[in-house]
Amino acid sequence: MIAASEAVATDRGSEPQAKQYRLFVAVSIPDQLADLVEEAVEPWRKALPEVRWAPRANWHVTLRFLGSTDPRLVPWVRERLSEVASLTAPFEQNVRGLGAFPSTRRARVVWAGLEDHDGSLAGLARAVSDALDPKFPREVRAFSAHLTVARSDPPISLPASFAETPLESDRFVVDFVALMRSRLRRPAPVYERVAAFPLSGP
Repeated sequence: MIAASEAVATDRGSEPQAKQYRLFVAVSIPDQLADLVEEAVEPWRKALPEVRWAPRANWHVTLRFLGSTDPRLVPWVRERLSEVASLTAPFEQNVRGLGAFPSTRRARVVWAGLEDHDGSLAGLARAVSDALDPKFPREVRAFSAHLTVARSDPPISLPASFAETPLESDRFVVDFVALMRSRLRRPAPVYERVAAFPLSGP
Protein backbone atom coordinates (compact mmCIF):
# COMPACT_ATOMS: atom_id res chain seq x y z
CA MET A 1 0.00 0.00 0.00
CA ILE A 2 1.08 3.61 -0.54
CA ALA A 3 3.47 4.90 2.09
CA ALA A 4 2.48 8.11 3.88
CA SER A 5 3.34 10.23 6.85
CA GLU A 6 1.79 8.92 10.04
CA ALA A 7 1.90 12.24 11.85
CA VAL A 8 -0.84 12.61 14.42
CA ALA A 9 -3.68 14.89 13.34
CA THR A 10 -5.57 16.59 16.15
CA ASP A 11 -8.06 19.39 16.49
CA ARG A 12 -7.04 22.73 17.93
CA GLY A 13 -9.04 22.49 21.13
CA SER A 14 -7.58 22.49 24.60
CA GLU A 15 -9.47 19.38 25.77
CA PRO A 16 -7.48 16.27 26.75
CA GLN A 17 -6.60 14.22 23.69
CA ALA A 18 -8.92 11.26 23.07
CA LYS A 19 -7.74 7.83 22.01
CA GLN A 20 -6.54 8.02 18.41
CA TYR A 21 -8.20 6.34 15.43
CA ARG A 22 -6.04 4.97 12.62
CA LEU A 23 -7.90 6.06 9.47
CA PHE A 24 -7.65 5.96 5.70
CA VAL A 25 -9.87 6.75 2.71
CA ALA A 26 -10.40 4.00 0.17
CA VAL A 27 -12.26 2.56 -2.79
CA SER A 28 -13.51 -1.02 -2.55
CA ILE A 29 -13.59 -3.64 -5.29
CA PRO A 30 -16.57 -5.93 -6.05
CA ASP A 31 -16.50 -9.59 -5.03
CA GLN A 32 -16.37 -10.87 -8.62
CA LEU A 33 -13.25 -8.85 -9.28
CA ALA A 34 -11.69 -10.03 -6.01
CA ASP A 35 -12.31 -13.59 -7.23
CA LEU A 36 -10.10 -12.91 -10.27
CA VAL A 37 -7.33 -11.42 -8.14
CA GLU A 38 -7.56 -14.38 -5.77
CA GLU A 39 -7.19 -16.79 -8.68
CA ALA A 40 -4.13 -14.90 -9.97
CA VAL A 41 -2.29 -14.75 -6.64
CA GLU A 42 -3.18 -18.19 -5.29
CA PRO A 43 -0.23 -19.99 -6.96
CA TRP A 44 2.11 -17.34 -5.58
CA ARG A 45 0.79 -17.74 -2.04
CA LYS A 46 2.06 -21.29 -2.19
CA ALA A 47 5.31 -20.41 -3.98
CA LEU A 48 6.16 -17.47 -1.70
CA PRO A 49 5.15 -18.45 1.85
CA GLU A 50 7.77 -16.12 3.32
CA VAL A 51 5.83 -12.95 2.43
CA ARG A 52 2.88 -11.66 4.46
CA TRP A 53 -0.20 -12.18 2.31
CA ALA A 54 -3.02 -9.75 3.01
CA PRO A 55 -6.45 -11.25 3.71
CA ARG A 56 -8.84 -10.82 0.83
CA ALA A 57 -11.13 -8.79 3.11
CA ASN A 58 -8.36 -6.17 3.36
CA TRP A 59 -7.97 -5.54 -0.38
CA HIS A 60 -8.82 -1.96 -1.34
CA VAL A 61 -7.44 1.04 -3.20
CA THR A 62 -6.10 3.62 -0.74
CA LEU A 63 -6.93 7.16 -1.83
CA ARG A 64 -5.46 8.85 1.24
CA PHE A 65 -3.85 7.51 4.41
CA LEU A 66 -4.70 9.70 7.39
CA GLY A 67 -2.91 7.80 10.13
CA SER A 68 -3.50 8.44 13.83
CA THR A 69 -6.42 10.83 14.08
CA ASP A 70 -8.20 12.46 16.98
CA PRO A 71 -11.80 11.12 16.87
CA ARG A 72 -13.06 14.68 17.33
CA LEU A 73 -11.83 15.34 13.79
CA VAL A 74 -13.97 12.58 12.29
CA PRO A 75 -17.08 14.78 11.75
CA TRP A 76 -14.92 17.28 9.85
CA VAL A 77 -13.40 14.49 7.73
CA ARG A 78 -16.85 13.10 6.96
CA GLU A 79 -18.07 16.54 5.92
CA ARG A 80 -15.12 17.05 3.58
CA LEU A 81 -15.47 13.60 2.01
CA SER A 82 -19.19 14.15 1.52
CA GLU A 83 -18.41 17.36 -0.38
CA VAL A 84 -15.88 15.59 -2.62
CA ALA A 85 -18.32 12.75 -3.34
CA SER A 86 -21.10 15.18 -4.22
CA LEU A 87 -18.89 16.73 -6.91
CA THR A 88 -17.59 13.46 -8.39
CA ALA A 89 -19.52 11.32 -10.87
CA PRO A 90 -19.26 7.51 -10.77
CA PHE A 91 -16.67 6.12 -13.17
CA GLU A 92 -15.32 2.80 -14.41
CA GLN A 93 -12.10 0.98 -13.59
CA ASN A 94 -10.52 -2.41 -14.20
CA VAL A 95 -7.73 -4.44 -12.66
CA ARG A 96 -4.82 -5.58 -14.77
CA GLY A 97 -1.52 -7.27 -13.91
CA LEU A 98 0.60 -7.97 -10.85
CA GLY A 99 3.69 -6.05 -9.76
CA ALA A 100 5.64 -4.80 -6.76
CA PHE A 101 7.08 -1.68 -5.13
CA PRO A 102 9.78 -0.52 -5.47
CA SER A 103 10.44 -3.30 -8.04
CA THR A 104 9.97 -7.03 -8.48
CA ARG A 105 13.69 -7.48 -7.76
CA ARG A 106 13.33 -5.80 -4.39
CA ALA A 107 9.69 -6.23 -3.53
CA ARG A 108 8.37 -4.76 -0.30
CA VAL A 109 4.77 -4.33 -1.47
CA VAL A 110 3.15 -6.81 -3.87
CA TRP A 111 0.15 -5.47 -5.75
CA ALA A 112 -2.55 -5.95 -8.34
CA GLY A 113 -2.74 -2.87 -10.55
CA LEU A 114 -5.66 -0.74 -11.71
CA GLU A 115 -5.43 0.74 -15.20
CA ASP A 116 -7.14 4.09 -14.52
CA HIS A 117 -7.45 4.76 -18.27
CA ASP A 118 -8.66 8.35 -18.06
CA GLY A 119 -7.15 9.33 -14.72
CA SER A 120 -10.51 9.33 -12.91
CA LEU A 121 -9.18 7.41 -9.93
CA ALA A 122 -6.10 9.62 -9.65
CA GLY A 123 -8.39 12.65 -9.91
CA LEU A 124 -10.54 11.37 -7.06
CA ALA A 125 -7.45 10.74 -4.93
CA ARG A 126 -6.25 14.26 -5.65
CA ALA A 127 -9.65 15.76 -4.74
CA VAL A 128 -9.68 13.82 -1.46
CA SER A 129 -6.17 14.98 -0.64
CA ASP A 130 -6.97 18.61 -1.46
CA ALA A 131 -10.04 18.46 0.78
CA LEU A 132 -8.15 17.00 3.74
CA ASP A 133 -4.90 18.97 3.41
CA PRO A 134 -5.88 21.64 5.95
CA LYS A 135 -5.55 19.16 8.81
CA PHE A 136 -3.48 16.25 7.47
CA PRO A 137 0.04 16.12 6.00
CA ARG A 138 -0.02 15.47 2.25
CA GLU A 139 1.20 12.13 0.93
CA VAL A 140 4.94 12.05 0.30
CA ARG A 141 4.68 9.74 -2.70
CA ALA A 142 2.57 10.16 -5.81
CA PHE A 143 -0.71 8.26 -6.00
CA SER A 144 -0.50 4.85 -7.67
CA ALA A 145 -3.72 2.89 -8.24
CA HIS A 146 -3.27 -0.61 -6.82
CA LEU A 147 -4.48 -3.23 -4.38
CA THR A 148 -1.86 -4.39 -1.89
CA VAL A 149 -1.97 -8.18 -1.77
CA ALA A 150 1.25 -8.87 0.19
CA ARG A 151 4.19 -7.28 1.97
CA SER A 152 7.74 -8.41 2.62
CA ASP A 153 10.30 -7.17 5.13
CA PRO A 154 13.09 -7.62 4.24
CA PRO A 155 12.41 -7.14 0.51
CA ILE A 156 12.20 -10.24 -1.65
CA SER A 157 13.26 -10.86 -5.25
CA LEU A 158 10.24 -12.16 -7.15
CA PRO A 159 10.55 -14.62 -10.05
CA ALA A 160 10.59 -13.02 -13.50
CA SER A 161 7.35 -14.83 -14.31
CA PHE A 162 5.51 -13.03 -11.50
CA ALA A 163 4.88 -9.89 -13.56
CA GLU A 164 3.63 -12.07 -16.42
CA THR A 165 0.80 -13.57 -14.35
CA PRO A 166 -2.44 -13.30 -16.36
CA LEU A 167 -4.84 -10.88 -14.71
CA GLU A 168 -7.34 -8.62 -16.46
CA SER A 169 -10.85 -7.88 -15.28
CA ASP A 170 -13.93 -6.42 -16.88
CA ARG A 171 -14.64 -2.85 -15.95
CA PHE A 172 -16.49 -2.15 -12.72
CA VAL A 173 -18.16 1.00 -11.46
CA VAL A 174 -16.62 3.05 -8.68
CA ASP A 175 -19.64 4.72 -7.09
CA PHE A 176 -18.58 5.49 -3.53
CA VAL A 177 -15.60 6.25 -1.33
CA ALA A 178 -15.23 4.96 2.20
CA LEU A 179 -13.67 6.27 5.38
CA MET A 180 -12.01 3.26 7.00
CA ARG A 181 -10.60 2.54 10.44
CA SER A 182 -7.68 0.16 10.86
CA ARG A 183 -7.32 -1.83 14.08
CA LEU A 184 -3.88 -3.37 14.44
CA ARG A 185 -4.17 -7.09 15.06
CA ARG A 186 -2.11 -10.21 14.43
CA PRO A 187 -1.56 -11.70 11.93
CA ALA A 188 -3.23 -8.85 9.97
CA PRO A 189 -5.02 -5.58 10.76
CA VAL A 190 -8.80 -5.49 10.79
CA TYR A 191 -10.44 -2.80 8.68
CA GLU A 192 -13.82 -1.33 9.62
CA ARG A 193 -15.90 1.02 7.50
CA VAL A 194 -16.69 4.21 9.40
CA ALA A 195 -18.81 5.77 6.63
CA ALA A 196 -19.49 5.51 2.89
CA PHE A 197 -20.02 8.48 0.55
CA PRO A 198 -21.85 7.82 -2.74
CA LEU A 199 -20.42 9.59 -5.78
CA SER A 200 -23.24 11.79 -7.06
CA GLY A 201 -21.60 14.49 -9.15
CA PRO A 202 -22.63 15.48 -12.66
